[in-house]
Amino acid sequence: MIHTVLPLDVVLDGMDQMAATSVEVVINGVTMEVQPINARQATIVRLLSCNPQDFLNPAHSPGTIIQFQPVI
Repeated sequence: MIHTVLPLDVVLDGMDQMAATSVEVVINGVTMEVQPINARQATIVRLLSCNPQDFLNPAHSPGTIIQFQPVI
């Protein structure tokens, strides 16, 4: 539910153009959602892990660019 004084078409303008794709991956045992940059790099969007220690690791912070080897 959206509470706003703006018309709905103004609020939702451009929502259909937001086509950023994200992928769920497991890296070093940590499940996370990433947004690919290229074939070997991605930006962490959010952690999906259930382990609280994963959230305390600064290497897993959202916005961090990670390197990975794709599995074929």
